[in-house]
Amino acid sequence: MTKTACIFNLQKFSLHDGPGIRTVVFFKGCPLRCAWCANPESQHAYPEAMWDRQKERIVPIGEEKTIAEIMTVVLQDQAFYRESGGGVTLSGGEVLFQADFAIQLLKALKYHQIHTACETTGFCRAPLFREFLAYVDLLYFDVKHYDPAAHQVGTGVKNELILTNLQQALNSSVETIVRIPVIPTFNDRLADAQQFAQLLHTLGAKKVELLPFHQFGEEKYVSLNRDYAYHDYPQLHSEESSEYQKIFQAQQLDCVVR
Repeated sequence: MTKTACIFNLQKFSLHDGPGIRTVVFFKGCPLRCAWCANPESQHAYPEAMWDRQKERIVPIGEEKTIAEIMTVVLQDQAFYRESGGGVTLSGGEVLFQADFAIQLLKALKYHQIHTACETTGFCRAPLFREFLAYVDLLYFDVKHYDPAAHQVGTGVKNELILTNLQQALNSSVETIVRIPVIPTFNDRLADAQQFAQLLHTLGAKKVELLPFHQFGEEKYVSLNRDYAYHDYPQLHSEESSEYQKIFQAQQLDCVVR
């Protein structure tokens, strides 16, 4: 068993990462390199330093933590989870990049009867994903592109393994919500929406969330002294996605814009 994992944030009282009041555990490290990534500090699976403009000093990003250390924080709010129908959400980065630890943490959460949600790209070996899925109540599953070649250009990896794991999730009893980041010049055409909707309908998806491109992470690239491929692109607003959304709804998919 992996004894520690690199965690870059434990966010308490979150209201946007699943039902009710939640604690979100942010895992550091991701196998994808999405050109539009809003959390570049989450990409590498080891502690880093980043310049904090507000504090005007260098701050550490990421710390090795044990299951016991995380559970100590999580259990402080157990009463709030019960009262609100909340729980704990594992996010990233990519939680499956440190899958062995994530599975052990999920087991600990289930031991305490805490509702578990996970946000994932689904990029890991299928048997490992199956084991992970057994301890998840709610799954937010990112799908970046329907085409393998385009997916590799935008993220650095192809999508076949991701779609295999998505099918596995949709065939399971786990509530699965597909999330699509709508990115300029990458997948934002109505023709892209048609392809996505057809694919998800075929796979048996029921719920879809569209995440319009934003620029919330732009300053982080400056703080990390990294290039940002999308710094000149205007962010998309939810009202601009209505025609895109209608294409999913026409395929009988419950589709909302976040």
